[in-house]
Amino acid sequence: MEETATITQNTFDQMYQYAYNLFMAGQNVFEVKAALLERGLDTENAEYIVNMLQQQIVEAKKDKAKKDMLYGALWCGGGLILTLAHIGFIFWGAIVFGAIQFFRGVANLN
Repeated sequence: MEETATITQNTFDQMYQYAYNLFMAGQNVFEVKAALLERGLDTENAEYIVNMLQQQIVEAKKDKAKKDMLYGALWCGGGLILTLAHIGFIFWGAIVFGAIQFFRGVANLN
C-alpha cells in the first residue's frame, strides 16, 4: 500500500513538472489542463495542479514587482541625495532609471 502511494506521489510530481513546463512554454490554463487530462490525470487533480501553479506564478510576479519598487526607490533616492549634496556630478541617470524601475514595479504589482 505504501508503494502505491509512492508511485502516485511520483506520478503527481511528474504531472506537476509537466504542467510547469507547459506554463513556461506559454500555454494558457485551458491548454495545460487539457494536456494533463490527456495524460490520464483526473479532473480534480488537474485543476488542483493548475490552480497551484497559477497562484505560484502570481506570487512570483508580485515578488518581482516589489523588488523592482525597492531597487527603483533606492536608485532614485541615491541619485537625488548625491545630486542635492553637490558631489560634483548630476546623477540624472540614476534618478531616471530608479523612477522608471519603481513605476514599472508599481504597474506590475496590480
